Amino acid sequence: MKAAVLGSGNWGTAFAKVLVDAGTETRIWARRPELADAINTKHINVDYLPDITLPTALTATTDAAEAVAGAELVVFAIPSQTLRSNLERWTSILPDGASFVSLMKGIELGTVKRMSEVISDVTGADPGRVVVVSGPNLAHEIALRQPTATVVAGADPSRTAQVQSACSAPYFRPYTNADVVGTELGGAVKNVIALACGMASGMGFGDNTIASLITRGLAETARLGLSLGADPLTFAGLAGLGDLVATCASPLSRNRSFGVRLGQGDTLEQAQAAAHGQVAEGVKSCRSILDLANRQGVDVPIVREVESVCYGGSSPVRAVENLMSRSTKSE
Repeated sequence: MKAAVLGSGNWGTAFAKVLVDAGTETRIWARRPELADAINTKHINVDYLPDITLPTALTATTDAAEAVAGAELVVFAIPSQTLRSNLERWTSILPDGASFVSLMKGIELGTVKRMSEVISDVTGADPGRVVVVSGPNLAHEIALRQPTATVVAGADPSRTAQVQSACSAPYFRPYTNADVVGTELGGAVKNVIALACGMASGMGFGDNTIASLITRGLAETARLGLSLGADPLTFAGLAGLGDLVATCASPLSRNRSFGVRLGQGDTLEQAQAAAHGQVAEGVKSCRSILDLANRQGVDVPIVREVESVCYGGSSPVRAVENLMSRSTKSE
């Protein structure tokens, strides 16, 4: 099987490594020539995984058409808010019949579409061609070949089985799931909850606070998911609770780390500068997720407070006050 990974950031590179380790011929597309050259000659991604030696079988190119030529799997691993514009350039070169694999965890601003919906919208592909990979996917740990599991979700069982086979490595165990909505929503909302957990940590709060945010954040995700037709069991699994715990608790999580800086008093701009250009998806997705929840008539108080801190002039201190002063109710 042959795969192309469009995107050479942390997760795109780590997943390309998984594919190669699983026996799948893989080429990765990088935007910058120097990065592609380093992957080809030094077998290292100097910008995102500088301490990881990549398989010699993994090749890179700056030519997207070259990357996808003959690929049976085309994997998209770019920032979620850039997906539509990139797809508009790539649609004409995508191989007929290839399965499209989304590694992205976000909701598009304006349209409030999930990433699989954006792929189908722009390419015209039947939704069954699009497969979603989500779960506790901290890229650095996976690149180190530390054992983990993930969800491969899609409407077409043959395509989910194809992707499952392509990425089944000794340290990477994929489970299939038919619930694309729940899988994608869990991956998107957990980034926003991780921002909240980071803020709490940055303010000096401990494990009770973090556990409360994780649990109530999961409740918000499930409420929103159910309103969109998701399977509630998805949120108790790897793409729900599993991804949420990893992203909210790990110092490797960009969203949590970004939130810590906000909790310590940094402005949004200062926290972004400290992240050295790496994307904290939850910062942008909090707006689209709140918009989606409002359209569905679903209450998402943690998401609302995070959005208010990022864009509404509020502060982490005020966010805590607002959350703790809400009227009491049954769990």
